[in-house]
Amino acid sequence: MKTFNDKAIVDSWNKNARPWITAIQEKQIASRQLVTNQAIIDAIVSVLPQTVLDIGCGEGWLVRALSDLGISCSGLDIIPELIEDANKYATGDFLVLAYEKISFETIAKKFDIAVCNFSLLGKESVEYVFKSVPSVLNPGGYFIVQTLNPRECSNQKEYEDGWREGSWAGFSDDFYDPAPWYFRTTESWIDLFHLHGYELVHQKEPINPITGKPVSLILIGRGISV
Repeated sequence: MKTFNDKAIVDSWNKNARPWITAIQEKQIASRQLVTNQAIIDAIVSVLPQTVLDIGCGEGWLVRALSDLGISCSGLDIIPELIEDANKYATGDFLVLAYEKISFETIAKKFDIAVCNFSLLGKESVEYVFKSVPSVLNPGGYFIVQTLNPRECSNQKEYEDGWREGSWAGFSDDFYDPAPWYFRTTESWIDLFHLHGYELVHQKEPINPITGKPVSLILIGRGISV
C-alpha cells in the first residue's frame, strides 16, 4: 500500500537523486528546455534581485544560471547527493537542510528573493516554507514559486486539494518508486500566499508553443519581514 506523506517524497528523491542529476545534465526534460527553465529565470530577473535563495535547489542548475547573470545565489535541499553534485559545478553556497529547518537561525544571510522551482511537492512541509520564508528575506523581498499548472495536471480527477500518486512517465527506466505529491488548485496556491502575509504581485502561466497549453504556474509574492 502506497504511503502518501511528506516523508515518502524525501525517501523517493533519495533513491532517485542520481538519475535526476543525469536527466538534468543530459537535458532530458523537454518542457524545461522549451519553456519552464527560461520562464523562472525571467520571473526572477524581472524584480531585479542582487541575491537569491533557491529552496529545493536540487543539483543546482538554477543557481548556475543566475550566477552567470551576475546574481549572488545560495541553495538548499534535503537530499545530500543533490547538494554534493551542486557543490561540484555551481558557484554559490549550498546547504543540506530540511524545509522544516528553514529559519533565520539556520540561514545566516538575507535575500532579495526566495524561489521554489517545482520543489514544493508536499503538504505540511510546503506550508512551513510559506511560513518561514519571510525570516530569510530582506525587507520588501519576493517569494517566487513555479509549480505544475493545476488545470493541466489534474489528470481528469476531482479538481480539489489532496494527495496524488506519483509517476516517472516520460523519464528513463533508471527512475523508480515515484514520490507522491500533494495537489493544490490554483486558488489554494494563491490562498497560501495570502494566508501567510504575502502580497501576490504577479501570476503567469507559461505556454508550451507546440501544444498551446500552459505547462506551469508562476506566482510572485512580496514577503513580509520579521
